Amino acid sequence: MPRISLTSGAQGPLIGLVALCIAFSLGSDYFLSVRNALNILDQVTVLGILAIGMTAVIIIGGIDLSVGSVLALSTMMTGWLSHEFGLPMVPSILLGILTGAACGLVSGLLVTEAKLPAFIATLTMMSMARGAASLLTDGQQIVGYPDWFTSLAIIRHFGFLSATVALFLVLVVLAGIYLRFRPGGRNLYAIGGSLEVARLAGISVRRYMLGVYIASGALAGVAGIALAARLDSSQPSAGLGYELDTIAAVVIGGASLSGGVGSIGGTVVGVLIIGVLRNGLNLLGVSPFIQQIIIGLVIALAVTMDTLGRRKG
Repeated sequence: MPRISLTSGAQGPLIGLVALCIAFSLGSDYFLSVRNALNILDQVTVLGILAIGMTAVIIIGGIDLSVGSVLALSTMMTGWLSHEFGLPMVPSILLGILTGAACGLVSGLLVTEAKLPAFIATLTMMSMARGAASLLTDGQQIVGYPDWFTSLAIIRHFGFLSATVALFLVLVVLAGIYLRFRPGGRNLYAIGGSLEVARLAGISVRRYMLGVYIASGALAGVAGIALAARLDSSQPSAGLGYELDTIAAVVIGGASLSGGVGSIGGTVVGVLIIGVLRNGLNLLGVSPFIQQIIIGLVIALAVTMDTLGRRKG
């Protein structure tokens, strides 16, 4: 029988997160400050939004390598529409998110209809979206958004909560409720556990898989909007390497690359682990190149633990 879990344990990653916080607090007096904690939240918001969609993709046994490029295309589409066509910001934002959803639809169709492996389908979309992002403005960045838009990532309401961080938290709650308590969420775990068993149980596998990839693309669009607000610009190079960090966060949070296992709570812990690692290592003056090595080792450790756990199961 396939292993299916609605609430893959995040206890191990959570312990690791606490240990990291203790270690960095001993190495830097600034780490435990409120200001630094808020900085970490700001820094992980974009990654966190991407990771919500990736969690669902990995739960069904898929993978989405295109999220970084779709993020770039969505943010460039928003800027292109607002700056080149003079479209108001709100419609431009909505169309930017819709662009991400359309990219997800194409990836989903490549998987469900063309029967391409998810790795190849989303690798194709990664290349296409990145090229399209550069094509819109001939590789030029777009700068200068309205103050109300950039304030979404700058102004801290109640002294600590920006609108983009609040959006991330709302998405976390909604996704967590859907995966854990809604029949549709349970069906995703069943699909990840065994496609054939899910079909025999009467689950519309094609519809759910399409929905998951569309949601992943749309959330990449939302993440692109959040990044544009934070940087006050749209850049065709935005999101480079984000797909790897996103997958890493989900896997570190306890999801299994073989499907059927994962949780939003675990993903949030994984996102925070990556955010805390980067922040703490920066405070300690560790080279960015060494940081990549360390994060790579953490990913390898997480995947190894998952593999060993499945063998024992």
